[in-house]
Amino acid sequence: MSETDGYRDFFYTSSDALRLHARIYGDAGGLPVICLPGLTRNARDFHELALHLSRQGETGRKVVAFDYRGRGESDRDADWRNYDVRTEAADVLAGLTAMGIEHGVFVGTSRGGMIIHVLAATRPGILKGVVLNDVGPRLDGAGLAQIRSYLERAPKPADVPEAIAIQRSAHGQAFSALGEADWERQVRANYREENGALVPDYDPALLKTITSIDFNKPLPELWAQFHGLTKVPMLAIRGANSKLLSADTLKEMERRHPDLKTVTVEGQGHAPLLETGDLPDIIAGFVTDAERKAH
Repeated sequence: MSETDGYRDFFYTSSDALRLHARIYGDAGGLPVICLPGLTRNARDFHELALHLSRQGETGRKVVAFDYRGRGESDRDADWRNYDVRTEAADVLAGLTAMGIEHGVFVGTSRGGMIIHVLAATRPGILKGVVLNDVGPRLDGAGLAQIRSYLERAPKPADVPEAIAIQRSAHGQAFSALGEADWERQVRANYREENGALVPDYDPALLKTITSIDFNKPLPELWAQFHGLTKVPMLAIRGANSKLLSADTLKEMERRHPDLKTVTVEGQGHAPLLETGDLPDIIAGFVTDAERKAH
């Protein structure tokens, strides 16, 4: 375990012997926060939010951000079929066990929110609060198809400025609220340098999991798993321009969950950047409230 930039790198071994990675911010104190990124994303997505939350309160709190297998600093899997939410949920549980964390508030962006639904069905006691970032038990197939189309055809940038230009061209309309620093931060989180070039920081085989989806069939819904989440406080965040989580689904989540708060982020799509605007303070307030209820 090494220390750098406000966090410690933590490596552990999965049940099938992959070397997996997470970042640990802060130290034991308040209720821990566990951050789970999107499909092709990694722990770097949560850096600013994790710093903010780890310094919260008089004692601070531990914040953990995971790299799933095949992403970031974690090993790639030789079998792409293991890039599966159930396997990734098991990996997260293995990591938390290795860290000695028994429960916490879970923050899940997109894919991370699906993993939280799996945890609700398999280890509900570990969840003391849940933040779902632009994800719910029902996803819009058109939005998922749009993500697949972009990932399949995304240009390969030569450097950071070109990557920023590509991202703004593809997503600028949905993310009109972002400034130059926001775009650069996202690019540096999404890409890594390899042999002098920028490449997406995930195993390309991961895309097989989304290209194999048959969009002529209805996507499976997770309302049964969502019911298991209705026993814990929840904050649901939606990008106003999201094509993956509809406003109607958010309303239905609110109807079914007795302790659900919602936030709609103007000028952002799928998925809102959690370090922008008032979101860090909103999430910090939610974590504090969840901690009080847990006690």
